[in-house]
Amino acid sequence: MPYADLDPIDRRILREVQHDGRVTNQDLSERVGLSPSPCLRRVRRLEADGVIARYVGLVDPVAVGLPVSAFIRVRLHQQDDRHLARFEAAVAAFAEVMECYLMSGDADYQLRVLVESLGAFEDFLRQKLTRIEGVAEVTTSFALRAIVYKTALPI
Repeated sequence: MPYADLDPIDRRILREVQHDGRVTNQDLSERVGLSPSPCLRRVRRLEADGVIARYVGLVDPVAVGLPVSAFIRVRLHQQDDRHLARFEAAVAAFAEVMECYLMSGDADYQLRVLVESLGAFEDFLRQKLTRIEGVAEVTTSFALRAIVYKTALPI
């Protein structure tokens, strides 16, 4: 669904669903000013069109023993398709990697990693990340505390 095709009601639906993915259709329809049937049709269309990609529960990392958040910048020896694909497949398989972006600038990739301790981070770095063929340089910054953390898009 192209950006221009989202009308104000679609946007209200998206804001509400981002705030509470478990909202009932009845409550959602009341919040956006529609009757339940047209509201459900719109939600189903937004899902079918890929605007609503999936529903998830957000878990507090500290509450489950993952208080260390590291941001890692990685440079590869070579940036050809084969090396990029190899690196991307490897990091996608690591449970610790929460996000990975192909970057412009000084680093080829930026990763966000969650682990239970600095020792666990060292193990991740030495036993996993730096063993990927083609990794030339790794630079890490540790988050001291989160200032802004949003999951809802500004729709």
